[in-house]
Amino acid sequence: MIFYGYFRSSAAWRCRIAFNLKGVEPEFRPVHLRRKEQSQPDYLNLNPQGLVPALVVGDHTLTQSLAIIEWLDETISQGPPLLPEDTILRAEVRAFALAIAADIHPLQNLRVLNYLEQTYGADQAAKDAWCAAWLRPGLEACEKLAERHADKGAFAFGDAPTLADICLIPQLASADRFNVDISDLTRLASIREACNRLEAFRKAAPNAQPDAE
Repeated sequence: MIFYGYFRSSAAWRCRIAFNLKGVEPEFRPVHLRRKEQSQPDYLNLNPQGLVPALVVGDHTLTQSLAIIEWLDETISQGPPLLPEDTILRAEVRAFALAIAADIHPLQNLRVLNYLEQTYGADQAAKDAWCAAWLRPGLEACEKLAERHADKGAFAFGDAPTLADICLIPQLASADRFNVDISDLTRLASIREACNRLEAFRKAAPNAQPDAE
């Protein structure tokens, strides 16, 4: 397996957590987003969206972090299951993950922020305000979803990390990065503490990556 990612990408970060939980170490090839390496022809041949991550498996290239993680969970038996067996709980975990990956994260994506700057002249303060407008309500909703399972374990949906936690941790870091105050979201803070006690999460952090700057 060959994994293409960028140290600061939330989507790539999700995959790194999943790889670590499953005990998988793909070959890593960095794609520097700020240098626009994702727009180079060789990379676009792998991922026509021009986004990270991408995972090459034999003759196939997988894109989209959630698809990669679910494929990993379905094909690698070692490590904890990343989606519950119970069908209702599995749907709830997927819904939580998608609330982040489909509804919150895309609005703070680098290409969106670049568009705001280039088209409307948004400075950093304006971009922070834009991110806060979407991150804060989205994470408030995640807080309420996670509170429903607070009595079942330290993680978002029980006593072991799932796809929900994998998506949550990078998104909380993005809130910090864009100066979004989430100090009152105590259930999410507790989940973050539980995740950060695990080496799989600590090892996946951006500052621990070979391409970190």
